Amino acid sequence: MAILVTGGAGFIGCHTCIELLQAGYEVIVIDNFSNSYPESLNRVMDLTEQKIRIYDIDLLDKSSLDTVFIENNIEAVIHFAGLKAVGESVAFPLTYYQTNIMSTIYLCETMKKHHVKNLVFSSSATVYGNTEKVPISEEVRLSAMNPYGRTKIMIEQILKDLYQSDPSWGMALLRYFNPIGAHPSGEIGENPNGIPNNLMPYITQVAIGLREELMIFGNDYPTKDGTGIRDYIHVVDLAKGHVKALEKALTKTGIEAYNLGTGKGYSVLEVVAAFEAASGKVIPYKIVDRRPGDVAISLAKVTKAKREFDWIATRGIEEMCRDAWNWQTKNPQGYKLME
Repeated sequence: MAILVTGGAGFIGCHTCIELLQAGYEVIVIDNFSNSYPESLNRVMDLTEQKIRIYDIDLLDKSSLDTVFIENNIEAVIHFAGLKAVGESVAFPLTYYQTNIMSTIYLCETMKKHHVKNLVFSSSATVYGNTEKVPISEEVRLSAMNPYGRTKIMIEQILKDLYQSDPSWGMALLRYFNPIGAHPSGEIGENPNGIPNNLMPYITQVAIGLREELMIFGNDYPTKDGTGIRDYIHVVDLAKGHVKALEKALTKTGIEAYNLGTGKGYSVLEVVAAFEAASGKVIPYKIVDRRPGDVAISLAKVTKAKREFDWIATRGIEEMCRDAWNWQTKNPQGYKLME
C-alpha cells in the first residue's frame, strides 16, 4: 500500500517516513526542498534498508502533481508540505496564504480526481491562539495570532467543507504542540535554516558552539520560574501518531481534529536544565523581552487521540534532550556538509 508524504524530507516528515516503512507501507515523497535536504531521505533509506520514491516538485505545479498520482497506486496522503515560520508569515502573508492554502487545494483536487480520499493533515496548536485555559481540548474555539496559524485554520475548514460535500473521505487533522528530539540513531533530526525559531535547536546550537547564548523571551510570566511553559513531544512519538491516525483514516470515513502532545508542561528553564543534565554542557542564556502573542502556558489535552486511535506519547523530556544532543553532536552543521 503506497502512502504519499508531501514535505517528507522535513523534520517531522522524514521521521514519519521511517515509521511508515517500518509498519510495512510503501512510501512516496513529494518535496521541493525549499526548507529541507535530500540527505534526510537518503538517511531514512539507509536506516530502514528500504527505498522511497522521491519527486522533487512543488505542489503548486498541478501537472507534475498529477503525474505522481498517475505513476503510483496511492492509497492515502500525509500532508506536511507548507511554509511554517511564524515571524516570516507576518512579514510575507500573501506568500503564506498562496503557498499553504493553494497547494492544499491542488492536492485535494488531484486526490479527488484519482479517487484517493484518505488524508492526514499536518496542522498545529497555533490554531488555538492566545487561550489561557489549559489543558487545551480540540473543542476550544480556534483563534490564531498570525498568518501561519490562520492558514492552518483555513485549511482545516476547507477540508471540513470537502468532507461535508462528500462524506466518503476519511481525514485526520493533527494539531502538534512542540516537537523536539531526534531519531535515536542520531542520523536524522531538526535542521533549521538560519537562526532557529524553536527552543531545542537553539539550545543545541549554543551547546555545540554555533551560537554564543540562548535568548529566553520573558521571565515574568505567571509560572513557577517566570518562563513560558510548553508541551514538548518527542518527534518519534509524533511520527508514530501519524501512522495511527493514518490507520484510522484508511478504515473509517469522517473528519476529526486531534491534539498530539504529552499533556505535561516544562518551562524554558526546566528544558535548559534537562538538556544540561543530558549533555553535560552549560547553556549560557540571556533574558530578553517577551515575544508578542506568546502565552504563559500551553498544554494539550490528549485523551481524544488515545481514545480514538490508541496513541499516547511515551518518551520523556530526558529522552528528548538526549536524542537532540546526539543528533547535534553527530551533525554539527546539520545536513549541510552532505549536500
